[in-house]
Amino acid sequence: MKHFAKHIPNILTMSRFVFIPFIVATIVNKQFLPAFILLTISGITDILDGFIARKFNFISNFGKLIDPLADKATQLFTLISLSIIDIIPWWILGVIFFKELIMIIGASYLYGKELVVSSRWYGKLTTVVFYIAIVGSLVINFFKLDTRFDTYIYYIALACAFYSLVMYYREFFIRGFVNKEALKTSDKTILPGLTKEEKIEYKEVKKEKKAEKKEAKEAKKTTKKTTTKKKATNKKSTSKKVSKKTTKTNKK
Repeated sequence: MKHFAKHIPNILTMSRFVFIPFIVATIVNKQFLPAFILLTISGITDILDGFIARKFNFISNFGKLIDPLADKATQLFTLISLSIIDIIPWWILGVIFFKELIMIIGASYLYGKELVVSSRWYGKLTTVVFYIAIVGSLVINFFKLDTRFDTYIYYIALACAFYSLVMYYREFFIRGFVNKEALKTSDKTILPGLTKEEKIEYKEVKKEKKAEKKEAKEAKKTTKKTTTKKKATNKKSTSKKVSKKTTKTNKK
């Protein structure tokens, strides 16, 4: 039961990907109330997965990586849907897509260097502001209001998006990750630029990787020993058979 429980945050995160096609379908078909309900449920799972992971110490590198991806996917596909039915202009979508592309490339680069880019408060703030703007768009179109206050919220969300991009760059690149020394992923250059929590996370990841390598080596050694034993056993049995045949021949 405990083994299953630790996967609950990741299951909740993955469920957000399941909601995406239904959110897209309802918006494109101008069913704004069902779209709002689905979007709200998706948002609740986002709050719950983080709360459960922190509360019961179920935090994992997979969760750190997949949670912001689920947020971005939900956000992007919702904005695409709103652009298709001409509720928001395409240029807003283009700007967000460009920003997210840079983020994904940067995160992939750092992940390849055994560093997981977990979401920060400014990233979450951007998601929340976009969520408010999207809800505003759904409310305006559901009640057929004359006002377009959602447009201004989208502008604020765009400002937050660029602020978070700058902050992520400052946090993960300028502070010691990407420089000539950091390309060797040496602890001496990486660790000074980190907060206490980030240092603990980094060390834990390194420990996990070392443990995995150790296990792999031990498994190889065990396999070699087993193979050697089998070969030795086969040689013994072969030599016994040969000696028996020789004895029989000599008796004859």
